[in-house]
Amino acid sequence: MKVSLYPRPRRRAFSLMEMLVALGISSILMATLMSLTLFCSRSFVAIGNYMDLNKASLNALDGLTRDIRGAYSLKTFATNQLVFLDVNSNQLTFAWSPVSGNLTRSLGGTSEVLLDNCDYLLFDISQRTPVTNGVMGFYTATNNAALCKMVSVSWRCSRTILGQKLNTESVQTAKIVMRN
Repeated sequence: MKVSLYPRPRRRAFSLMEMLVALGISSILMATLMSLTLFCSRSFVAIGNYMDLNKASLNALDGLTRDIRGAYSLKTFATNQLVFLDVNSNQLTFAWSPVSGNLTRSLGGTSEVLLDNCDYLLFDISQRTPVTNGVMGFYTATNNAALCKMVSVSWRCSRTILGQKLNTESVQTAKIVMRN
């Protein structure tokens, strides 16, 4: 019998069982990676929506505050609409439409959208009435626009992620005192 210094190489390969185990482990790893990727991307979109909603809400609140504090008087009041007169007797209107979800500002025939995707908005007015012990406070103006000294506004805006309204809400509440 002849012995060779270099033995014939054995053929090596995965057995069927080894292949199934490797395929199962890699499937579990891929599913975990995909779910983590989906979660991270959804969170990234939600944070972006929060930032956009907060920026839009703060800009709208700044505009409302500037215009209401500079208004001369409140002409008419509704829970979704305020009509002011400015010092030049121009009519300034803030109106919210529940159908479109937009809060619009109208002055002198021009209008601009202050907020969009607004699910809820409520205006309320208060008056300043002295009580018997001489303390001043704000009390409901009972829909009498002429007595208005403070406007309360509250709104909630939201957006959708992948076609569903999730937790992307921005809630703002403010009390704005008129200077007049």
